[in-house]
Amino acid sequence: MSLKLADILIKQGLINQDQLANALDEHKKNGTRILQVLINSGAIKDKQILQALEKAFGLPGVDLSTFEIDPIVTTLVAKEFCEKNLLIPIQRAGQTLVVAFADPTNAVTKEDLRFLTRLKIQPVLATESAILGSIERYYGGKLNKEALSNIENDALAESGDLNLMASATEVIDQEGEGNSVVKFVNAVLTEAIKKRVADIHFEPYEKKYRVRFRIDGNLVEASAPPSSMAPALSARIKIMSKMDIAEKRLPQDGRLKVKTAKGKEMDFRVSSLPTLWGEKIVLRLLDKSNLQLDMTKLGFEVEELTLFKNTINLPQGMVLITGPTGSGKTTTIYSALAELNKADVNISTAEDPAEFNLEGINQVQMNSDIGLTFASTLRAFLRQDPDIIMVGEIRDLETAEISFKAASTGHLVVSTLHTNDAPSTVTRLLEMGVAGYIITSVINLIVAQRLVGKICESCKTPIDVPEQTLLNLGVAKEDVREYQLFKGQGCSNCNNTGIKGRIAIYELMTMSTKVKELILSGGSAEQLRILARQEGMKTLRRSALNKLKKGVTTIEEVLNSSVRDT
Repeated sequence: MSLKLADILIKQGLINQDQLANALDEHKKNGTRILQVLINSGAIKDKQILQALEKAFGLPGVDLSTFEIDPIVTTLVAKEFCEKNLLIPIQRAGQTLVVAFADPTNAVTKEDLRFLTRLKIQPVLATESAILGSIERYYGGKLNKEALSNIENDALAESGDLNLMASATEVIDQEGEGNSVVKFVNAVLTEAIKKRVADIHFEPYEKKYRVRFRIDGNLVEASAPPSSMAPALSARIKIMSKMDIAEKRLPQDGRLKVKTAKGKEMDFRVSSLPTLWGEKIVLRLLDKSNLQLDMTKLGFEVEELTLFKNTINLPQGMVLITGPTGSGKTTTIYSALAELNKADVNISTAEDPAEFNLEGINQVQMNSDIGLTFASTLRAFLRQDPDIIMVGEIRDLETAEISFKAASTGHLVVSTLHTNDAPSTVTRLLEMGVAGYIITSVINLIVAQRLVGKICESCKTPIDVPEQTLLNLGVAKEDVREYQLFKGQGCSNCNNTGIKGRIAIYELMTMSTKVKELILSGGSAEQLRILARQEGMKTLRRSALNKLKKGVTTIEEVLNSSVRDT
């Protein structure tokens, strides 16, 4: 134990001078390491030492007793070097090598490591005993057949090849708590891709660890690892996503790319969040092949699609797509851009995040850390001779003002807002500070949307429901007989949910003369809704009922996706 560490432990009140002196005497007698003497005597615990190091150096600590080190990275640094300097490499992500140090202040050692490995060194903390134990475990002798197999698989995992496991369940069943973290993460990603999952949730709790998939809007539990794997799992995913493994106290965002067995590349957007029991990690699958750019298949009715296409082809003005998170706004807006993407049109987008790459469109990823905001990017766009501008989201008055200015000076602007329906979008803009006369002179169309689950065609079965149920939904009494209802019974094709895929329902509000007059006179969202309906606007509920009438969706999906008309 160095004098520096001894001083740290004493200053933090974890040991006293007498305990240190006794440990020194024991060390001189039989050569036992000073820290080990202190631990054996019960004066301090290894966990307390790690916490003391974290507090003193401001770096995260890694519990190497539960952290599974990639065996392949141990081939990058010699055993003798590790023992001499009390360190061990634990993970590699691209050109970054994560190394656990007992003393991270030795700049010479870090420089030597950088020179030896030709990699950027990212330090984390571990105790002397944990490092020496891991050195013995990973460098103890020649690699046996199982270790060689792990190295081979880990090498594949590092390159992003997911052709490793059929399911996460197999990993747990075959290897138990001692399974490979690398294998487990790859197995989960493989299973998610196979099931066309939208999001993967890795969630630590006090006594268990949970993994959940969002499929067709619903969260379902997947195979869960032992809770002891939590720190290693979050570290593995963060390293794969090129996030800062040293930062566990703040949320982070990252991306990772993997390659399937068939050679197909898949992107994941990754978000970490510090919770009471560790970091929760959520991965969103960004599969461009699932991006529906054919506007005829989004869910628009014929007359709605005609109106939408005509409006986005106007030379200037604004089209707003509204709805809560997860309502399909991104798909609708990308399909509109794909429709407009021609050789003689200059399209620029400001996105946060830019989820998919669209050939022929100039996409800019927001980065507030360096001042690249929606507002600053929009100002730059206006100097780039744009024809069409897409703003990922109007979040504040500054962004709104520049967007409306662009839309009133010869540009078509397409953007999104988080509102519940089309009429309330006007209220939201007014509350934000946009003047009513600007709203009425610039906005051409407001589109509100939601997603409803589609009945699985493999297990679709007709059902009978009481007439009153349909009346309660808002179906007119004279129309009840036109409704033939169906429901999915549940099968392997839909994960026994009865729902397979989703489709959008829409509410389109145009800026008619009467609507503009009502806005300028201070009309409420409810008054706007009544007027728009009188002028022919189909509400979200009406759109959902039309999908029900066609046998596309279920009563439950109608209730979950919309409110009844007033």
